[in-house]
Amino acid sequence: MERVSIRTDFIKLDALLKFAGLCPTGGEAKEAVQAGAVRVNGEVCTMRGKKLRPGDRVEFDGKSVELCG
Repeated sequence: MERVSIRTDFIKLDALLKFAGLCPTGGEAKEAVQAGAVRVNGEVCTMRGKKLRPGDRVEFDGKSVELCG
């Protein structure tokens, strides 16, 4: 599992997918989330604007990242 540091209180799910390199573009991140291919803390999440905070875990395409502050 990779750890991703953020310097803000939260980051939106689609932005994290792009920031962490899980999706090459924001458009692909949006499509992946809307298709139900992304899990947040073990549950499928289809809200691309979901606010993620340190401690949250995101899984996509066999990769996972954990947010840290």
